[in-house]
Amino acid sequence: MPTEHKLHSLEDSSADLHDTILTQRMENTQPCRVLVVDDDDLVRARLTALLRNAEFEVEAASNGEDALRILGSRHCQILLTDWQMPDMDGLSLCRIVRSEHGESYVYVVMLTVRDSKEDLLKGLGAGADDYVVKSAPVEEIMARLEVARRITHVEYSLRRSHRENRRLAVTDPLTGAYNLRFLMKHLPRELSRSQRYLHPLAVLSCDIDRFKQINDAYGHDIGDEVLRAFVARADSCIREGSDWLARVGGDEFLIVLPETDVAGANRAAQKLRRVFSHCPVATHVGPVKFTVSIGITALEAEREIQEPSKIEDLLRAVDRGLYASKSQGGDKATAASVTAGRVAIIKQPGEKNGIN
Repeated sequence: MPTEHKLHSLEDSSADLHDTILTQRMENTQPCRVLVVDDDDLVRARLTALLRNAEFEVEAASNGEDALRILGSRHCQILLTDWQMPDMDGLSLCRIVRSEHGESYVYVVMLTVRDSKEDLLKGLGAGADDYVVKSAPVEEIMARLEVARRITHVEYSLRRSHRENRRLAVTDPLTGAYNLRFLMKHLPRELSRSQRYLHPLAVLSCDIDRFKQINDAYGHDIGDEVLRAFVARADSCIREGSDWLARVGGDEFLIVLPETDVAGANRAAQKLRRVFSHCPVATHVGPVKFTVSIGITALEAEREIQEPSKIEDLLRAVDRGLYASKSQGGDKATAASVTAGRVAIIKQPGEKNGIN
């Protein structure tokens, strides 16, 4: 199709639109990227120049397959596509985008010479958000793209707010660790995965020794600093991407260690215990030294993993281990079996281990 019949009004100078666009555009700190799809090189170049002059980021493609490859590698908020193209037309491209790119919404503008009501309904029915005839004035085309920019900005803000609300719902506001709600939702999943694949699963229960004395001596602000420091240091002692930590109340935290047996859990516990007993925490009133008591439990033998253990069994066992550590004076790691009443006191270096 001859270029002169496709987009006559794009011959206007893009500079004439600059002031109009500035007054129309709502302030937006989020970059807006437009993917221009047209098989005509001249039309594509003119649209690209107009959009860049209006401070859009622009990607360009000459056909639907190239457009899909671009969308697969980088997010474009707006898709501005011609209808009539070889191999894959604009309607087919729009349908694929709607079926495969739903996670982050793409605002689709169909730009075409087709101007009948039937064509308009067909374009909107394929999933287009807007339908613009190429003979329309450039000011109208750009004004519609400014509307698209505002809508995608609002959509982005809503998605970001939703993600933040979801994060806050499972996060302890003081320390940034996961909260009890997260623990009670995800620990059962870890247990189910352990039992399904016969993989070990360990849990540590950590409690700051004599935390009330820290609050009484230094004040609750310093106590809060200590809690935040515990989370920061504990995160550095566990594996990123698999292990996770949750604050279950006060100065008590649970650390979940997938794919970990008792020996591995003990190594993690001893590393965590030493990082506090050897290194005071810096606060705004000076260094504060404290120790941590730790309870350990794990499902590791195939018989233990296959038995119908419940979350309550894990939590009771790790609580027994923590209680034993506290009763020994603190700064200890104690292992307790999920399927038996045994409690193993894991002594500090130089001491002998014992089982009660």
